[in-house]
Amino acid sequence: MAGSGEEAVRGRDRLAALLAETSTGALGAARGRMAGVYLRSGTPRLLRLAVLAGLPGPLFKPWWRLHVDRPFPVSDAYRLGVPVLLPNATETVRRYPQFAAGLPFPFGSVHVPVPGGGGEPLGVLTVLRPAIAESADELPDRELLARLAEGLGAELLGLADGDPAAVAWEADPLCVRPPASLPARAAAGRFSWDPVSCSVEADERLHALLGLRPGEFAGTDTALADAVAPSDARRILAALRDAAAGRPPDAPLGLRSPHGAPRLLDLWPVPGGGPARIGGVVVEPGPGAFADGAADLLPQGVLCVDRTGVIVYVNPAAARLAGREPEWLLGRELWDGVPWLAGPPYDDHLRGALLSADPVHFPVRRPPGGPGKGGKGDWLAVSVHPGPDLLACTIVPATRMDAPVEPVAGARVPPDGVTHVPEDPADGLPGGPALEPLYRPIALAIALTDAVTARQVSAVVVRELLPTFGGRRLAIYLLQERHLYLAWETGFPHGFLAPFEGVGLDAHLPGVETLTTGRPLFFESMQQMAAAYPGMPLDADEGARAFLPLIASGRPVGSCILGFEGSRGFSTEERTVLTALAGLIAHAMERAQRYDSEAALARGLQQALLPRRLCAHPRVETAGRYLPGTQGMDVGGDWYDVVGAGDGLALVIGDVQGHGVQAAATMGQVRSAVRAFALGDRPPDEVLSGTNHLLIDLDPGQFASCCYLRLDPATGRSRVARAGHPPPLLRDPRGRTRVLDIPGGVVLGVDPLARYPVTELLLEPDAILALYTDGLVERPGADIDDGITALRLALARAGRAAGRRGGRSLSGVADRLTATARGARDRPDDVALLLAARRAGPGSR
Repeated sequence: MAGSGEEAVRGRDRLAALLAETSTGALGAARGRMAGVYLRSGTPRLLRLAVLAGLPGPLFKPWWRLHVDRPFPVSDAYRLGVPVLLPNATETVRRYPQFAAGLPFPFGSVHVPVPGGGGEPLGVLTVLRPAIAESADELPDRELLARLAEGLGAELLGLADGDPAAVAWEADPLCVRPPASLPARAAAGRFSWDPVSCSVEADERLHALLGLRPGEFAGTDTALADAVAPSDARRILAALRDAAAGRPPDAPLGLRSPHGAPRLLDLWPVPGGGPARIGGVVVEPGPGAFADGAADLLPQGVLCVDRTGVIVYVNPAAARLAGREPEWLLGRELWDGVPWLAGPPYDDHLRGALLSADPVHFPVRRPPGGPGKGGKGDWLAVSVHPGPDLLACTIVPATRMDAPVEPVAGARVPPDGVTHVPEDPADGLPGGPALEPLYRPIALAIALTDAVTARQVSAVVVRELLPTFGGRRLAIYLLQERHLYLAWETGFPHGFLAPFEGVGLDAHLPGVETLTTGRPLFFESMQQMAAAYPGMPLDADEGARAFLPLIASGRPVGSCILGFEGSRGFSTEERTVLTALAGLIAHAMERAQRYDSEAALARGLQQALLPRRLCAHPRVETAGRYLPGTQGMDVGGDWYDVVGAGDGLALVIGDVQGHGVQAAATMGQVRSAVRAFALGDRPPDEVLSGTNHLLIDLDPGQFASCCYLRLDPATGRSRVARAGHPPPLLRDPRGRTRVLDIPGGVVLGVDPLARYPVTELLLEPDAILALYTDGLVERPGADIDDGITALRLALARAGRAAGRRGGRSLSGVADRLTATARGARDRPDDVALLLAARRAGPGSR
């Protein structure tokens, strides 16, 4: 982003400082647990995480790079240019199941685009914060986050000399240690309690310890209990009553502060203060307690890491279990100093503690060869207690576990409820560092639920599968009439796969044999594959290959070929996961093939039902446009029509709910009914009422909206009725454009007693009437009224441009009104538009 030499170094330093300042500021603004900034990269439509504060970088590695088309909140915030607010896990699962599957913890999040002075954003500011029960609109400090994002965008443009294209990030993220969340304060405070009046007198140190300003403490035992440990308030009050009755606790009570930090409460009778007066002390041991050497004497292992994953304290017992000297461990990242605590599922446990602030407990197996190897001594019980600034981890041998640990994958849970740690890695838990691919089936399965065409399935596989395993090449072949045809490929040399197109099932090729035998084939090098299949054409790459059968419900679907750069082996876990992923891909491809067949049928049906030409009249000009959706089933139930009605014309537009063959068929039935009533020159309310009854009698399980207008071409007198449809727009000859206020009834197919009021209006010569469906005015995350307003303004501009330049001007207006929708990459719904204009008669001017 800067020049060369010293200037470039200074530019990078300024950029790093700017990113660090923004991320730590966002942590404070949203009271977050993690904040980061994504910026554009040199790869088109790929965002890279530039800075991360409050969470160790390796724990967030699966999200270091995000494609802008992925169904993730960061991607949506960037692509749509609007903030994405997720108050809690429930809303996250509902809107972004793939994101929730990767971070299945109770937290909320805010994702704010970083503006770039027009055009696409420069990136996204993202914060993960504690969950709240209120709606997303109630998330605090949204305005402050927006100002932080705006300030960051302005500073980035300043560093790039005003060139948004120069704002790019290619390196790994900067990991920033956030400032301490709480100021230094007293570690202990005293109080006294009068059980008769329930009053409490606390010293200044206790006020400081509890973070209470003067006047905030009510001075009662209930207020004290709530301030010390809200989750243990009943325990505290019971201990006070017992102490007043002459039974003070034998040992200090172990409690948790509202921030999750450990606290101790000790009680005793006050000498000379009356028989019942009680004194007490609240102690909050912090990092300083470890420096005093108190934890050095504990028999269990204790280590602390900060929120960037760096070990800041380790006692001798933990060092012995880690097989390292304490001095060697201090200052190292956790996964470097204690590598057997890294990787899934342990990364998930640590992420959970950091994001949800709840303690986690899990067993872990040290790799063979460490101290105390053999037998159950290799299994350790780990507990992680999160605080605002540190994670405190206790580690004990599994034989000394005092309480059942949380069940994990592979652990046997008998009826007694006690989790028994497996004796051997083969029993369930991996014996060494686990592989990230073990968690990919869930993410891939969720991603595939949104893919409905073979092309979309292939794109998901490229996006989710290749990066996980380090693959560089992919080819998917589908079976048709006992031959394999290429459906998708990426990374292979141009033309290399052409000789394999349409090969039969009798060919001696690995892609064929993996399908016919149902067994995956793995080759660690190209030489190994050449030896197994002599004479088969090979490309110049020397990498490994994996051939996976795509079989769904016992039916062969095709083959998937993965190519890797360089020779490599395939572990048992990787082979198992790849085989499972092939099954997911096969089912998705089978569904996609059914979709393609249904879509072809629906497209043919829809094309047959849409009007080939509109009914013409010498005094009326009309123009219609239809655009199918580009997401999911690409045919729907939108339609328009112009029908002769007596000596006038009927202008009709409608939208059947849903997509697919059923929607297209219902559209045909509704369109035919409306057309029949129109040909009989029935009034608009009778047309809609009759069509409503017909749709209810047919009972297709769908409903439809409709707008029907009967126009007298000679006078311009019009009568219009609506059934749950967006209101028409009218541009008068003087250029004023307005939304017509037309009362309407409910959608067709719901209420047999529905009534549809009729409104009269006058269509003057050279005025333009616009009927449209909601696909033209709806946008994700935006109000439909804003979309209607935008269409009204566009109609005003297009009408001025068209002027009165002959019979083709209205067609140009229709093209201009649908230009944005036509060029959109993502069009979630169909678009239909019908325009009408009266021509001036002889002598009218």
